Amino acid sequence: MMTSSVRATRRARIAVSALFLTNGAIFASLVPRYPEIKAALELSNTVYGILIALNPVGAMLAGVLAAALIRLFGSARVAVFTSVGLGVGILGAALSPSIALLAMSFLFAGAMDAITDVAQNAHGLRVQRRSGRTIINSLHAIWSAGAVTGGAIAAGAIAIGLPLGVHIAITSGLFAGVALLCLRWLLPGPDQESSSAPGAPSGGADDVEAPRSSLVARIVARGAIGRGLIVGALVLVAIGGGMVEDIAFSWAALYIGGLGASAAVAASGFIGLVAAQFIGRLVSDRLTDLFGARAVTLTAGLMIAGGIGLAIAVPTVPGAIIGFALAGFGSAPTIPLAMQEADRIPGLREGTGLTIVTWLMRVAFLLSPPVIGAIADAASLRAGLGVTVAGGVLVIVLSWVLPRKRDTPSSAAEN
Repeated sequence: MMTSSVRATRRARIAVSALFLTNGAIFASLVPRYPEIKAALELSNTVYGILIALNPVGAMLAGVLAAALIRLFGSARVAVFTSVGLGVGILGAALSPSIALLAMSFLFAGAMDAITDVAQNAHGLRVQRRSGRTIINSLHAIWSAGAVTGGAIAAGAIAIGLPLGVHIAITSGLFAGVALLCLRWLLPGPDQESSSAPGAPSGGADDVEAPRSSLVARIVARGAIGRGLIVGALVLVAIGGGMVEDIAFSWAALYIGGLGASAAVAASGFIGLVAAQFIGRLVSDRLTDLFGARAVTLTAGLMIAGGIGLAIAVPTVPGAIIGFALAGFGSAPTIPLAMQEADRIPGLREGTGLTIVTWLMRVAFLLSPPVIGAIADAASLRAGLGVTVAGGVLVIVLSWVLPRKRDTPSSAAEN
């Protein structure tokens, strides 16, 4: 018979999964309709680009507040109410009659999204500790599914001629309502729980966590400087894997189109990369539990460097599509696993490691497109994509900062 604690953990997993789905869907519901906003306000390309950039600017400005908010109100409440705030910001953008209001809406939406990102990951990791097995990668897969859902809803709304304001009011209201309903099933109380906390598994809250290497433990033991070095390494792992997403959104179609593919075929590079990343996130939890986060991250770096390397070295349409798909699959676990490890660094207050990694990662993603673009203008897009190969190498080199496979009860007894 299922105990109340097991039932609570399962409900919390369903609820936090719904939050990830909601976060992906709300923002993606507006993206396909950006051209309508641009046309309605008669924006130049330059002004349009600046306004779109206000999303990450808002995220960077507000993202640093996430850890403090989580400590004050708990990750459950913060994730839920900033998800509602994200819906409000997106609706404001859809209804904005002026550039000034659109700018304010994008700033607010970016701020809400950044805080939601940290809070939902913090709560997902809390559920993971209770469940005793890795779930963080599958939660990110659900986010990807949410993004696809939001985009599909937008495409349908465009197809039937549904006005922008009506469409976003429906989707934002619907998903904000889902987020509010999640609050009842999310885990109550403080985010830092002892192994004896009500509802914690009998083996302890840290059953899912693998032992750190002696080198990492020694570095962490050096105090603030040591913790900073480990956090920095985890940030670079996340950036190295996350740059693949920038390739998908910004450069894949352009690169394949430059190889002579039609627009429809060129889009398959993006689709293949994102689909492979989604599949990778579905299987990464199991692989992490079987082989450990370090082995999974090392393999991820090899696939990223090898995949983008293949796309560069074999500049043909099939070579590029296959290469991007390999890189997408490899990128799947890097951000979730870096966040997971940042959340458990000794000596950091709850939410701090997650906030630092997320904030610095967003800064890097804001800077990487112009860097790749500048290299592409100076040399070629093939040369620009080499930055992502370097990111894959970075993941390989720094994979040691992730833990090995956690001990099983039998092996622990032998040790």
